[in-house]
Amino acid sequence: MTETSSSVPRRLRGRATGVAVAGLALALAAPVAATATAGQAGAAADPVSVLKFKAQERKEALAYWTPARMKAVGKSVDLGPTGPKAKPWRGTTLKTVGRLFFVNAGGADTWCTATAVKSANRSAVMTAAHCVRRGSSPYNTNISMVFVPAYHKGKAPYGAFAVRQAATPRTWQTDSTNDMAALVVDAGKNGKKLTDAVGGQQVAFNRPVGGAISSFGYSATRPQLGEELLRCVGTAKKEHGSQVIPCDMSGGSSGGPWLADFNATTGKGVLVSVNSALDSLEPTKMYGEVWKGTAKKVYDRAQNA
Repeated sequence: MTETSSSVPRRLRGRATGVAVAGLALALAAPVAATATAGQAGAAADPVSVLKFKAQERKEALAYWTPARMKAVGKSVDLGPTGPKAKPWRGTTLKTVGRLFFVNAGGADTWCTATAVKSANRSAVMTAAHCVRRGSSPYNTNISMVFVPAYHKGKAPYGAFAVRQAATPRTWQTDSTNDMAALVVDAGKNGKKLTDAVGGQQVAFNRPVGGAISSFGYSATRPQLGEELLRCVGTAKKEHGSQVIPCDMSGGSSGGPWLADFNATTGKGVLVSVNSALDSLEPTKMYGEVWKGTAKKVYDRAQNA
């Protein structure tokens, strides 16, 4: 994706905003990887595209993402100082929010942010579609994906959960529109399903845009460099066909939750979108999709898998 004027949202691909670090084209360039193709044959009319990882791939992903590797990836990029709108979260531990680690086609390690949500299978996670696959490119997908809830300064208090399935809108695969995704993760090392271990945020669709939003993300800005959770707070407004809040988090915060009705004491709210795009290389706004019918179908595909 080429650079555009600052008035147009810029996708937070992986960790950065239009720069290449360690061979990885980040925010404005899509995460590129080569792995299994998405969807089933003859499913072109299906509005949901599904990527699946085999048991051996999931086992290898968990072995790959050692604590040392998780710490190292944050040190590989510095997107400048954390802005004044993004504040380190010092409240109740958000057990449902974590880092989503993965590897792209260039072999580079990177991450996004993701959220455990209430679901029928107690194993669903919401994030951005560009954290799963490259837009408008059916075969360019990420690999070695693991979700680490409540990650903080190298610690993974609930362990790592391997991603076994990722659903995105087919329009993202074909046209780079509707940037949201729903993942399904394996049970943890102790056999406990994700939301049995950390709980899950409520999810809402077709909710009117507006009201106070708390957005969270593991931004690759200093001094945090992805090691701590940051928070932006603002009133959501419609803009460019999406919704927007004032926020200066950068790459790495992609996929982070937009929580309405957020209770700082309980750490619970209603998930209404995820971090999708920035307004410029020096961001002042964060964009999120307005979740409607297709987003609900993506979520349902994951929660019923």
